[in-house]
This record gives sequence, structure tokens and C-alpha cells, in this order.
Amino acid sequence: MTGAMSHSRTIDPFGGFGLGLRRTHYEDFLESDVPVDFVEVISENYMIEGGRQLRILDRVRAKHPVILHGVSMSIGSANGLDAEHLEKLKRLAERVDPLWVSDHLCWTRTSAHNSHDLLPLPLTEEALGVVCANIDRAQDALGRAMLFENPSSYLTFPEDELTEWEFLSEMARRTGCYLLLDVNNIYVSSRNHGFSAHEYLAGLPLERVRQIHLAGHDPATPERDVIIDTHDREVADGVWDLYAKAISMLPQPVATMIERDEHIPPLPDLLAELDRARGVASDALVPA
Repeated sequence: MTGAMSHSRTIDPFGGFGLGLRRTHYEDFLESDVPVDFVEVISENYMIEGGRQLRILDRVRAKHPVILHGVSMSIGSANGLDAEHLEKLKRLAERVDPLWVSDHLCWTRTSAHNSHDLLPLPLTEEALGVVCANIDRAQDALGRAMLFENPSSYLTFPEDELTEWEFLSEMARRTGCYLLLDVNNIYVSSRNHGFSAHEYLAGLPLERVRQIHLAGHDPATPERDVIIDTHDREVADGVWDLYAKAISMLPQPVATMIERDEHIPPLPDLLAELDRARGVASDALVPA
């Protein structure tokens, strides 16, 4: 059943600027009017039957559009997808009515073990077939098209047959899914593997991009020549430059989000960084 015709559902462009909803900032979002166009939440944190977490999400959803962003669908799993996980995610999506549902191009589990990490896939035709079959199943189960995020990586496989952008392009063509473009991850992987970040962007079906993530990373050191994607600090200058390039190339508005998972600062600091994203995007759209 793999193929774009299997999923005629579309996700309209949305050009807002938002933040990830983190526990540290619950009260800010509940008690004040935070100047964001949307919030993104980690799906698995709310795939529960009830309780305080869901009540908070309901109250935030009454004020802001929500994006559901998953970390454990394991779309690259050779064992297929977990039916219980999909059912819980579907119930959450029906409750929240999100702008869209996203996850990562990776695998996280075997039939008996969940790594709780975003593990890389070999970029092969065989892996592409597995991923596309799993995306078809997920989109059918949820009744909607999804977004998938490009990973950061620190190794390659000798079996690789495709570049990552070729893999993503064919994945989107076959399944009708959309892309969540993590600009920091492109920057990290390009530096770690020595490919051109601009060639990566140019090789994607940019009309399928609906969201961008911006985040910080741990730079290389004299002792370690690998950049580590950490999401624990401000966006680096090189990532801002690549973001500007991406915005200038995209044929439609996209949602932009600052993603911070560790060392989370006070909300005003993140809002200032989000204002920088607005400025960079605005400047990138001005004709040279």
C-alpha cells in the first residue's frame, strides 16, 4: 500500500513561532498570556488516561494551538509499530486536535527492549521500505498525515546506499508524509560527516516541510571532534545562518520552534531567542 496516493490528507502551511511546553513553564502558560503562536508537547508525556498532566494540557490548548511531537514511535523498527502506542496516540490527538502529529526518522526499540534513545538507521533501500510501510500504518491508524524529523547522527553505515536527503525525499514521495526540518540536526550531522548542509537543503522536497526546530549543541573540542546534539543551550550562530538559508529557500510559510530539553532557562530568555528567530526569518525573506 506504500505510496503518496494512499494518503491524500494534507497539512496546510502554518507560519507561526512557538516553544516546547516544559514543566518548568507550566505556570507561565497557565497564568499569563505567553506571546507564542503554538506550543509543542512530547506526545508520550500525555498518552495517559487522566490526571494533572492532561488537565494542564487541556487548559493550555484552550489558549494555544498544540503540536504533538513523539519520541518513541520507532518508525524504523523492523518489528513494525506498537499497536497500543498508536491507539493511545490516536486518543490523544482526538482530544487535543493538534496542528499536526510528528515523530523522528529513527528506531528506538526491538520486540523486547526500548532503548529510550533515537537510534540511527542504515540509509538503504531495505530500510526505506520498512520505514515507508510503518509510516503508512501509522498514518492509516491516526487518520492523518504525519511529519517526520531528520535525526542528528554521529556514525554512518558501510551499507548506506542513499544520502539522508535522498532517503527523506523518497520517504515523503512514497507515503505522502511531511517533514519536520531540524536545522540544528542538519548542522550537527554535516559537521560530523563532512557533507554540505546547503546541498542537503537543496536536495529535499522543500514543499513538504511544515515545521522547523532550532536548538543548541555541544561544539567539538580538541579532545573530541564530534559535535553533540544536546538541546541544552542557545542556538549557535552557524545554525542561525543555516536557518536563514532554509527560510529563503522554502516555498511556503513554516512553523518555527525553539527546542530546549535540558538547562531550561526562565521563559523570558526563551522568548527573546524566539524573537531572534522572528527577526532572522523576516530578514531572510527580504529580496537581496
